[in-house]
Amino acid sequence: MTASSPKLDLPCPPAPGDRPPGAEADLPARALRAVRRPFGAIAPATWDALVAANPWATPFSRWAVHRAWWDAYGANAHEQTMVAVPADGPDDAEPVAILPLMHRHEVEPDDAILHTRMRADPTARLTAVEPTAKAVFFGASYHADYATLLAAPADLPAVAAALAEALAASPDAHDPDHPAPWDVVDLRRLRCGDPAADALAAAFGARAGADGWTFTREREEVCPVVDLPSGLDFDGYLETLGKKERHEVRRKLRRAEAAGEVRLERSPDPVADLPAFINLHQKRFGADGLFPDTAGGEQSRVFFGRLFELAAPDGLVQLQFVTVGGRRIAAGIWFRDRETLYFYNAGIEPNARDLSPGILLSALSVQAALESGCRRFDYLRGDEPYKYEWGAVDAPIQRLLVVRTSP
Repeated sequence: MTASSPKLDLPCPPAPGDRPPGAEADLPARALRAVRRPFGAIAPATWDALVAANPWATPFSRWAVHRAWWDAYGANAHEQTMVAVPADGPDDAEPVAILPLMHRHEVEPDDAILHTRMRADPTARLTAVEPTAKAVFFGASYHADYATLLAAPADLPAVAAALAEALAASPDAHDPDHPAPWDVVDLRRLRCGDPAADALAAAFGARAGADGWTFTREREEVCPVVDLPSGLDFDGYLETLGKKERHEVRRKLRRAEAAGEVRLERSPDPVADLPAFINLHQKRFGADGLFPDTAGGEQSRVFFGRLFELAAPDGLVQLQFVTVGGRRIAAGIWFRDRETLYFYNAGIEPNARDLSPGILLSALSVQAALESGCRRFDYLRGDEPYKYEWGAVDAPIQRLLVVRTSP
């Protein structure tokens, strides 16, 4: 792991509302101000260069993911992208940072398409917010498992301070078409330990009393992550698991191999293979899945189609199929960066239950991660028990909540 790589075993924040340790010492490196700049006005290369500047950014911050999200779900939210520019420069100056934001009600009550809520761990005791509250979120929060500010680490305190100043100065959320003041700033999916979260907590906390805000910082949920020690092959990795777990994996791999050649095959054309993935996903999840025969299901189809169009050619997102004897029995969608494979979504063939398609998919995915030099296998949000059978350890994510308490 490089020196700049984040540690994932850090605890979540202290008690809600506490200032992060050392926040008082975080002094902005330079004066910045935050201004609105439409998403479409920011060049993809500029966007991704600022993603690369922050070592805590993940593929979910990349331009292609946000472009696909807005193309699919633009009816669900109002764009509020902002950039940070030098305080003494023009509004159209080259951005020092990008603040990928949107706003909407916490729950849109009147439209079936928009009646969506931010999914979170149902056991988490998160601070409740009125469903009708006008909320500022990170862009694409509903379908991104991690979020952060797009800036170099040294600039994060100044970027956070500029955002807090802009929100205080323009409570209408900088949107002339929806000028009602924002009620909450509800920033989710920040990894514990991310210095962007510390900078935002310090900036919001410093202004809370004077601006009539309350500020809460709390654990949101967890993303189970498997650490992949350098130099291990798949058999070596299995030896790190419990005796029962590795025995079951090997037994089920042998049983599948007895039925035919077992392969993990990357789709050369994910757009063309999207219907095959949807078919397997629907067989597994049905009405609880992403692709029901509804307007929301159609949005999901657009999102994944655009994601494959924009991000698959350079390998940022991949569609993989598990085949046994040439028969597709499972499919998985991954995100990839230099050190981590992010296991985003999956589908399986229930009629192939005797071949343990879910176990095969995890096993072959971890093996592929090892062979490609990844240091982590990230199962992303959700504490489903099967993830821990593969040696995953919880990496928490957190929520920063600002509530306006005075007009």
